Amino acid sequence: MLNISTKKVLEAHQLTKKVSSPEGSLTILNDVSFSINAGESVAVVGPSGAGKSTLLALLAGLDLPSDGHVDLNGSNLSNLDEDGRALVRAESVGFVFQSFHLVPSLNALENVMLPLELAGHSDARKAARKIIDKVGLADRWSHYPAQLSGGEKQRVAIARAFATEPAVLFADEPTGNLDSGTGANIMALMFDLNRSSSTTLILVTHDNSLAQRCERVLALDSGRLVSDARTAA
Repeated sequence: MLNISTKKVLEAHQLTKKVSSPEGSLTILNDVSFSINAGESVAVVGPSGAGKSTLLALLAGLDLPSDGHVDLNGSNLSNLDEDGRALVRAESVGFVFQSFHLVPSLNALENVMLPLELAGHSDARKAARKIIDKVGLADRWSHYPAQLSGGEKQRVAIARAFATEPAVLFADEPTGNLDSGTGANIMALMFDLNRSSSTTLILVTHDNSLAQRCERVLALDSGRLVSDARTAA
């Protein structure tokens, strides 16, 4: 895609994550390293229990590795305290989850305005209306989450995630709660926004056809990175 640059927006350096269990220490991720350039679309795939969600949490600074470190948009997350990592996320990261995570007491527009207001945007309402229109919800902006379909909720979540033009958008099974037709439309929207912005897309998915629409596929198995392949996308 034309928006890819040679700037590295995300680097994983020998990430290892171990947790305690009744049977002793359990290794969730084992010596995982890779780098991602600005504007890339990257799928993370692997069987259940491979470490995909753990990797996503480490890359976003929601958790810290037992060994190794993550550089996110120029910041070594392991050198920051919890407040520092939260600031990096606020400035550089967007999230889309399969369960939407919308605020039920806010309408669609207000949900999209929220990160803009937290970032001190000078005209959050105008910016939010613009992206609400872009995701095809111009006539639904005043509706609350309970009044929206699953696909509409995910469109709001995508609009909210892209609103602050994050350096990296993490999408964790974003079509998991949607039927196949709605899911296809949602992913088409997400890839369109990825192409038209400078945002890097990192997608965790069990759907191989969806993964192949990304430019790279990182495959995990038993906590190890077993493949890093370019696709024909």
